[in-house]
This record gives sequence, C-alpha cells and structure tokens, in this order.
Amino acid sequence: MTDHETGAPAHASRRLTTRETADLLGVKPETVYAYVSRGQLSSRRDPSGRGSTFDAEEVEALARRNRRDSSGSASAGGELSVRTRITLIDDDRYYYRGVDATELAARHSYEEIAEWLWTGQLRPGITFTAPAATVAAARRAVDVLPGHSGPTDLLRVAAIAASAADPLRFDLSESAVLGTARTLVPLLVAALPPKRHDHRDDGPLAHRLWPRLTGRSPDEASLRVLDTALGLLVDHDLAASTLAVRVAASARAHPYAAVSAGLGVLEGPLHGAAGGLAHRMLLDVLDQGTAAPVVADELRAGRRVPGLGHRLYRGEDPRARALFALLEEVPGAAPALAAARDIVTTTARHAPLHANVDLALAVLTVSSGMSSSAAETVFAVARTAGWIAHTLEEYGERPLRMRPSGQYVGARPPQPLPECAPTSPYER
Repeated sequence: MTDHETGAPAHASRRLTTRETADLLGVKPETVYAYVSRGQLSSRRDPSGRGSTFDAEEVEALARRNRRDSSGSASAGGELSVRTRITLIDDDRYYYRGVDATELAARHSYEEIAEWLWTGQLRPGITFTAPAATVAAARRAVDVLPGHSGPTDLLRVAAIAASAADPLRFDLSESAVLGTARTLVPLLVAALPPKRHDHRDDGPLAHRLWPRLTGRSPDEASLRVLDTALGLLVDHDLAASTLAVRVAASARAHPYAAVSAGLGVLEGPLHGAAGGLAHRMLLDVLDQGTAAPVVADELRAGRRVPGLGHRLYRGEDPRARALFALLEEVPGAAPALAAARDIVTTTARHAPLHANVDLALAVLTVSSGMSSSAAETVFAVARTAGWIAHTLEEYGERPLRMRPSGQYVGARPPQPLPECAPTSPYER
C-alpha cells in the first residue's frame, strides 16, 4: 500500500527538511548537522539533490530529550544542570573538551587555547588584535572613570564601548561571534591603563597584559607564569559568572552583552575578587613573619581563610599545583612562596584545606609588585575566552531555555490592597 499523494509506502515516517528540523529543535541549521555528526540524528539525501531530510519521529524524540535533559531544569541534587561539551571536572582534575587542561596550558599559549576552545582547531602562534579605532573608543571611555574604579569596572566599560562601536554586534552567526571574540579579548587588555611607558600593544597577550599589572620589568619565568595562569583560568565549568553568560546568551544577547553579564558576577568577593583577599593576607604574613597570627585573626572573625579549599576538589586545586611549580623558577618569588606554604600548613592544623588558584595568583601578584586587584584582572581577561565558548554553545541551543520556574512561597492570594503608610509631619 502506498500514499496516493507521494507514492511512498504508507508506513514510512514523514521526512523533514533541514530548516523544518532546525525550527522544531529550536537550533540553527548548522547545529542540526552537528547532531548528525554526533550520531544523535540520521539524515538522508533529498532525491532532488537539494540538501538532506530527516525522520520526523526521530527529530521529535530528540526534541523531547533536549527539553527533558537540557532545559535548565533541576538535577537530582536540586541544582541547575546544563549540558556542555566545554569543561569536565573529575577526580581532582579538569579537562577542556576532554584534554587535560593543565597539560594544555603547559604547552600552549592562552590565545592558542582560546582558539582551540572556540573552533576545535589548534593554530600555533596565533595572536589576537583589536582595531585601533575601537581601542581608542574604549580607552576614552575608561579614562573618564573615577580613580578608585576597580579592574572589573574598567573592563565592563571597555566592553560596552566596544559594543557601541560595533554596529554589527547583533549578528550571532558563528563566524561573526568568532570575529568579535578575537578582537574583544585584546581590546580589554589594551583599554587598561599601562603602568609602564614601554608597554606593548602587540605580541602574545600575556606580554601585553604584564605592563597593565605592574611597573616592574618582566622576566621570562614570570611571563610564563602569567601566560599559563591565563590558560588555566580560561574556563571552569558553570561557575557563577559563566552561568550568567549562558543566561544572557540564551536570551540571544550579543557577545559583548554576554561578557558584560559575566563581568558583573565576577566582581563578587566569592568569585573573581577572591584573589585580592589572598594577596592582602599574604602581605600580612610577610609583614609579621609568620602565618599563625594572620590565620588566627581570620578564624576568630569567622571568615574563611582566603586561597584555601575548593568545593569541586577534594585535594589541591590542579591550577594551583601547576602555578606553584612554575613560580619556583621566578626570581624573587621565594618569600611569597614560603608564606603561602606557611598559610597552608598552619590552617591544616584546624581543617584539611588545600591551596587553590587564588593563593597561587597571590604569590605571583605579591612577588611581582602588582596591586591586590591584579588577580581579578587576570581572572577576568582569562575567563572572557571561556565565556565566549559558552556563548557560542548556548547560541546553538533552544532560545530562552535558561528559564527556571520560581517556587512562590509568599502570601496566598487574594490579599487586600496595601494601605498607604502614614506620612511624617516633616514630609508634609
């Protein structure tokens, strides 16, 4: 028996075009072919030779799975769960697209890691540059900020200025977003006020960032630590700032806006600003000559000891381990390293906490004559590449999927209209 209109067997499933499939899944057409390459969909060449067709029942089943598994619903543990192919944290190690992140950062520059994370292609020697006119606009915007502005303030304003200078910022195609990424990261660095007259605006990003962090001349060992730190901090799964970026991207905010969302969250003391707390504590230890009174003050005040412990690692943060090994080669870093070890040893008498990346960054910033906010700058610049990777990934998903439902616990309606509060005689 055949279908009278198509001549196809009556039991055959309906076929969908690529566009129909993309619309049903809520993704871009190129994402449909990504599903095919991953074995999640099968395709058949259209007899007319114009593209591929897809089994409607198979597409609908995938759409149901996507809605169930990646709609931003709560996991079994009650936490927000989002599928991602970017970073895995497992057994005190972490991986970028399945590759050990510490090994990747040890062998490749920050720009090489960023490009590979975005495109899956490793391009040795790649560097990023920003248009001079856009850099000038960002610098003018940053220059008018108050002197007490923090690094995240400067970077947010620079990102907004770059956005305003880009009339094509709403083009969310992959090629356009990659073009934005390759200019936005170096622009953020170029917009920061230099602390040296002989600052660079070319070459590897770590070399350009250094004179924005300290007035001291760099040595090769220190530049290697900075470049490795940038690579290690590119991404760390769905940290709070990254989740904010994905929410923005889910609403189809352009890349500048998505990065701005991440920068806003990063400024919190429990996130990007944690390195500054570790920096100041390290200075206190160096000033007093021992960690015991400093750690005691933190514990007495009921505060967590900065630079120690991480909820995702039972042992030492692998990022800290990698940086501490490199810091051994940095001239002048020995006192700060010894102070950091003293902090870990002293605290271990009370709680089995290990060093995290904030303490390692503090050793770099203290021993290099940087300010306490330098670690936050390094963190923000590094993480921008990861935010772009998550933005690209989220653009391939169903729009507005990052929309959890609120659990209302307020007064049940109907409630009477509120009464106006009596005014003070001084307000009349």
